Amino acid sequence: MAFFSSIAGCSFYVLALIFVLCCVAFTGYCLYIKYIHWKYDHIPGPPRTSFLFGHTSHFLKVMREDRVVHDLFLQWAEEYGPVYRIYGLHAVFLCVSCPEATKDILMSSKYPKDDMVYKRLFSLFGQRFLGNGLVTAQSHEQWYKQRRIMDPAFSSLYLRGLMGQFNERAERLMDKLGELADSNTDANMHQLVNCVTLDVIAKVAFGVDLDLLKQKDSPFPNAILLCLKGMVYYLRDHTFQYMPKNQKFIREVKEAALLLRNTGAEWINERREAIQRGEDVPKDILTQIIKTANKEELMDKQDEEQMLDNFVTFFIAGQETTANQLAFAIMELARLPDILAKVTREVDEVLGMNQEISYDDLGKMGYLSQVLKETLRLYPTAPGTSRWLADDTVISGVRIPGGVACFALLLLLSFCPRTTILPGTKLCTDGGQGCDGQTAPEV
Repeated sequence: MAFFSSIAGCSFYVLALIFVLCCVAFTGYCLYIKYIHWKYDHIPGPPRTSFLFGHTSHFLKVMREDRVVHDLFLQWAEEYGPVYRIYGLHAVFLCVSCPEATKDILMSSKYPKDDMVYKRLFSLFGQRFLGNGLVTAQSHEQWYKQRRIMDPAFSSLYLRGLMGQFNERAERLMDKLGELADSNTDANMHQLVNCVTLDVIAKVAFGVDLDLLKQKDSPFPNAILLCLKGMVYYLRDHTFQYMPKNQKFIREVKEAALLLRNTGAEWINERREAIQRGEDVPKDILTQIIKTANKEELMDKQDEEQMLDNFVTFFIAGQETTANQLAFAIMELARLPDILAKVTREVDEVLGMNQEISYDDLGKMGYLSQVLKETLRLYPTAPGTSRWLADDTVISGVRIPGGVACFALLLLLSFCPRTTILPGTKLCTDGGQGCDGQTAPEV
């Protein structure tokens, strides 16, 4: 009996000690949060809804209602200006929509990519996804090396040689639209341009003819869609993968990512064997990916995986971004018949009776180029990106202590009423609420 009493007494003291340690740890954590608030509360921003959780409830509400979170960012930018801060637990995030500051942050190598975002893109739910490819490479030296090696695949000389492929895919799209018109069937333009852009990237970047406008059973469009959907959930909700109801979707996303990587491995091996046999191969992205790896005398598993990282990066980013821009441009042209008439008139003047577009013709379509750039301004390829500000800095007259993640909200630049884009004019000259009053660069 005395033995059990002794055990009970020890257990009580152990539990009491654990309770005290938890209280001390929680108190220390609260003091740290208080310090973070003291350090950054001088920056404009919405009031916190919770001392511990900061603005988390705002984002949870947006996600529950399946609304666009960037509408909330826009609302706060209009209310608090081009620089404001938000809190989540002990972390503080800086949101910037100032054009000059955004340009400086994104173009300078002293602001590395933020670990919180880019490390999570390394994989999707445990399946390697973008890895250490061009988009996710956090080391500037690693990124710059990859970019320089890929540059030949984007030279004007190489692009001139691709015009036949572009014209052929455009002709296939026109044939498909003709079929739909003849059968009086609605055309889903977003789906159609998705197929065309995926056809183009597969052919001109990897030498593979998918012909998705005819091949309805191809797994690639759905695989890309699943990966992009999975990426959104994976980035915005850290608890998503632990919910039992989401396991079927997560399994499908992982299978889609694995399909893309396995396909990349197959295409890379076929091209590598062709190079070893001394065959003529195009100087496309796939060839550049292989040349990147061949610069290492001894290739290991890590080199192979990085080749696949860049394959997936270009296969998804090269297709999805272009398809979205075209879809948005078509939508806006349908809304604005006057603009559509001007674009049509310019195309008719440049092409005349020609059935195909040459590379030189593209440079003559200035108005169409403006339409596409305006589409990108209104609907950016990415709504924003993040960088890590390690050192103290000043943005729009606001002192920013170092050690904070900065979200450059590209989407909000198109709504900034204080921004002018004419060369030689001042940016955001609004008496202290603007963006440093600097001069716009000649572009």
